[in-house]
Amino acid sequence: MNNDDRTIFHRTMKLIRRVMPKSIASIMRSWFTALYTPIYFSYLSGHFKSSLKKKAVSRKNDSLPWYTYPAIDFLRTRQFVDKTIVEFGGGQSSLWWSKHAQRVITFEDNKPWYDSLKNQLLSSVELFLVTNESRVKCVEEVHQILDDLGIHQVDILVIDGLYREEMVDIACKFVAPDGAIICDNAEGFGFYENFLDRHFSRVDFYGHAPGVMLPHSTSIYFKEQSFLFDAHQIIPTQD
Repeated sequence: MNNDDRTIFHRTMKLIRRVMPKSIASIMRSWFTALYTPIYFSYLSGHFKSSLKKKAVSRKNDSLPWYTYPAIDFLRTRQFVDKTIVEFGGGQSSLWWSKHAQRVITFEDNKPWYDSLKNQLLSSVELFLVTNESRVKCVEEVHQILDDLGIHQVDILVIDGLYREEMVDIACKFVAPDGAIICDNAEGFGFYENFLDRHFSRVDFYGHAPGVMLPHSTSIYFKEQSFLFDAHQIIPTQD
């Protein structure tokens, strides 16, 4: 489709340019762009629907990770069919990862939320309840479960819950050399300080997230050989 015909806005402006003086058409385009763009973004991304449903979904009601849209758009372009994902903190992201990855292991420390998730997740997601009584006990339980599962290296680790500072230590220990660590709300929780001197590179995906008014950062920490940043990946275009 021609770029001038992509949306009703583009088609309308194409018609206006034909019948209106250039100066008036230019003013109308500026006003339409200012008013229509946020509405179109909210619809296209699912932000409007997510706000009403109070959970992260696409405009087609598919589950989305509660990361920023730039991070979601980036991850959509990568392949995880043979990858293992470990999440510290579960939710809509667990549902999303279960449809994209080979194996998903999710840790949750909130019992009511754990019970709710257990009834929603596919059987391919291995969901574990760990204690939130203390940082030490939580770390011990996470380590024990990973040992019991025979997990030595993980392709993607996501830190979006539990005791985040301690989860940084575990993530750095278990991440595969070509893997990555995803930290949501990365501008807080001491992520910056805890990754200093660990020899990771970082990309910040700053922007809005589903159903959230203010922007924040989803950051990805990685080593040079990370599969997420393979330059041979084709640069995608958005539908």
